[in-house]
Amino acid sequence: MSYSFGFNAKLRTELPEKDLNKDKTLLNVLQPFLYNYTSYSSEKLFNPKNILYPKPYPVIEVIDTVYYEPDHNKDYFSTESRYYSIDTLKMLSTDHKKLNNKARSVFDVLGLDSGELEKRIISKKEIGDSTEIIFQGIEVHPEYDDKMCIFLENNLLFFPLHKVPERQQQYQNAVERYNLLYKYSQDSLLSSFQKLDALLKKYNIETQIVPKDLTKDVFYYRDHKLEPLNGIRNTYERNDLKDKFATLDRLFYKPNYLHPSITEIFIIAVTGVWLILFLLYLIWNFRNRKLSFN
Repeated sequence: MSYSFGFNAKLRTELPEKDLNKDKTLLNVLQPFLYNYTSYSSEKLFNPKNILYPKPYPVIEVIDTVYYEPDHNKDYFSTESRYYSIDTLKMLSTDHKKLNNKARSVFDVLGLDSGELEKRIISKKEIGDSTEIIFQGIEVHPEYDDKMCIFLENNLLFFPLHKVPERQQQYQNAVERYNLLYKYSQDSLLSSFQKLDALLKKYNIETQIVPKDLTKDVFYYRDHKLEPLNGIRNTYERNDLKDKFATLDRLFYKPNYLHPSITEIFIIAVTGVWLILFLLYLIWNFRNRKLSFN
């Protein structure tokens, strides 16, 4: 136990939580650039629903079914995905209930009539004397958006920071990732990959990443969206890095001060000592009572 306490204290001295979170944040931002090339064909990981920034993203997917022979063969059909922005409208509850002219004018600005809005409502929430309506807004076409590429279609975290809402982390990472791809100069992404290279060496992870080459690859595939992403030069020992951060997370936040190999013995010993002491107390108490009666 003393070893575990000492080890945990030494770990936090050599790798403060602030530095660990800084490393996690860098990996979270760069995560979509670091997958094995076979992962980029996964619709589960990479799809428009994971785009969180800029507006009009994020979007909601609506799947339409098209029947080619609706009257004769219901098995002959195809599906088509449409994407709509997720918009928020706040109004006085009285306006929402009465749908007066003022409320209708708001719908006109949005290009929706009141009936159409009711169909598109995702959720309603009463906040004081107001009603917050979240609804499907304008139709969005991510596949034709020049400022969207596959690297923005993944919002998973490499390793979440503790005590920070994951949705907040995902959004902040998405903003930074978008800026690196579309707002900042290429040197900014190069600098991020140089920091990544230093991080991998810091944790003794075997890597073949060359920051300049990886930067070129990312911008190439950003601008060539239709090409299969199978030549990105981002090779490193992914499992080793994941395992090390899992170990660090456990040591930081779930320290096991009692080694599993002695846990059972420790519990038996503590329980045995407690029972013996309790038995001795009962005997002592019984003897004292007996003497007092005499």
